[in-house]
Amino acid sequence: MVELRKDVDFVGPVITGFTSSGFKIGDQRFNQGLLISPEQALGWAVSHLDRLDLAEILSSLNLSPAPEFLLLGSGPSMLQPPAAFRREVEAAGMGLEVMDSRAAARTWGVLRAEERWIVGAFLPLA
Repeated sequence: MVELRKDVDFVGPVITGFTSSGFKIGDQRFNQGLLISPEQALGWAVSHLDRLDLAEILSSLNLSPAPEFLLLGSGPSMLQPPAAFRREVEAAGMGLEVMDSRAAARTWGVLRAEERWIVGAFLPLA
């Protein structure tokens, strides 16, 4: 397992490491995908980009006001989501940043330290 250092204090969940297939937040392990907001972190059973559902992501996280953008971790490698999903995110008035899930998890901490109001959806690492 890889541990990440947390040098900046901020409110809300911070990803502190990786498991063989997922993520670690404090002592809690998520051995699948992860949905994360400034207020909560949830296990996420989606394992493929073709199954992305923005309405499900947003309703699961129930964040108000709406987030600035969605940080999407595409799994073990950087892959773009389907064009229809990108259009759906844009139509919702949010930005979309896509990177592999490890990079997205590290970026989450940087953006939250800047107090950005964002959500993350990270596919499993394996």
